[in-house]
Amino acid sequence: MTRINTNVSSLLAQRVLAAQNRGLVTSLERLSTGLRINRGSDDPAGLIASESLRSEIASISAAIGNAQRAEQVINVAEGGLQEINNLLVELQSLIASSANEAGVSKAEKEANQVQVDSILQTIDRVANATSFNGTKLLNGSFDYTTTALPATLKSVQIDGARLSDAAGATIAVNIDVLTSAQNAAVYLSTTGTLENGGNGSITFEITGVDGVQQFTFASGTTQANIVSAINTFKDALGVSASIGTVDTDRVVINSLGYGTAKFVRAKILEGTSDAIIRNEASTGITGESGFTDFKDTGRDAIVLINGNQATTDGLSARVATDGFDVTINLDGTGAVNTTNGNAKFTITGGGADFSLSPKVNLAGKVSIGISTVTTGNLGNVDDGFLSKLKAGGAANVINGDLTKGQKIVDAAINQLSKLRGRLGAFQKNVIGATIRSLGVTLENTASAQSFIRDTDFAAETAILTRQQILAQAATQALAIANAQPQAVLSLLG
Repeated sequence: MTRINTNVSSLLAQRVLAAQNRGLVTSLERLSTGLRINRGSDDPAGLIASESLRSEIASISAAIGNAQRAEQVINVAEGGLQEINNLLVELQSLIASSANEAGVSKAEKEANQVQVDSILQTIDRVANATSFNGTKLLNGSFDYTTTALPATLKSVQIDGARLSDAAGATIAVNIDVLTSAQNAAVYLSTTGTLENGGNGSITFEITGVDGVQQFTFASGTTQANIVSAINTFKDALGVSASIGTVDTDRVVINSLGYGTAKFVRAKILEGTSDAIIRNEASTGITGESGFTDFKDTGRDAIVLINGNQATTDGLSARVATDGFDVTINLDGTGAVNTTNGNAKFTITGGGADFSLSPKVNLAGKVSIGISTVTTGNLGNVDDGFLSKLKAGGAANVINGDLTKGQKIVDAAINQLSKLRGRLGAFQKNVIGATIRSLGVTLENTASAQSFIRDTDFAAETAILTRQQILAQAATQALAIANAQPQAVLSLLG
């Protein structure tokens, strides 16, 4: 080179050295931060993918936290329910011991009633005291609210209803009865008075779901006396008797409940061979026949709830789909328990809502109802509620109906057990499965994000070493390039 005003070799060496230094700085930055992508220029497409994955990781982590919080809520509720269940078992023991009329003094019964009252008060106190983060769990705070229920529905249990977050969101519930529920029925043709042609008494055996009893009626026994005799054992048999309304010359024996699980059987044991047991309400009905031994079984209702075929048991019908779990009990004598009967109501809110999905939308929300477990709500509409066991109540242990009291406690224990089982299933199969699934998703998403954004130290240290060598070489080359113009001085010698 014989020109000195422009040292092209030096410019070349400077450019290369600057590039090597930039590469060296980039490697140092990646090694010091642990990130391969520190700014958009490092990898524009990778940055977009990485930020999207970072957002997903944050949402997944929040969803896992929500699920864990939901599990804690259920644990607190379960603790309160377990204590109430223990109190109900103690209540059952007090009722059973008080029923021993000849062996229990009045003073002992009064002492038992004091314990009963104390237990009832404690149940209410536990129901009102069980709370999580300031929200009471067992006093109805997480029960669903509805519009006024039709009188044709005896009761409604809403275990799950996922309502939209939109203001004023509701769920309409339409109930269509395709086939009515029926109780079992057997008829005794008495012609007003049980006649046996003057041949003496007739012995019947009447069987229901709860037991069996034999009855002997003399010739000439009136219908009213037959009905009264059978009804004396109503609770023991699970059947009731009345004078027929279609044909007043017949006594009808009905099962107390409805559905295929209920039955009535009448059998003539001795006294006549006449087939005076009937299967229809009056003479002339198609299919009406006479028997000496006949058993009839009830019929379950066939019900649609919001167009879904319900699982039925007598008058009870339940539909359980994703985000909708409703059980209704029809009034057996109401207008809805007829073919093509209809009823409707609206769910307006309530329930315990949890967001268990990274996406905040209706599909990611789960809802479960926690019904009120106070003494005014544990029991059933047929027998009554626990409040009837208090002093002065119809089922108190001093002078009340202990049979009814035991049925109420049985119903309360069953009701509480179902609630605990439902919460347990929710905790195990919904919350537990969600936490496990989200954990796997978080692991894979974080792995994908790390692959895109994080520094591979093995590769990057190799690159750093290369950049250091190249930068040193470029520096040496620049020194040589800067020295080259000095050779021109020899021409001036």
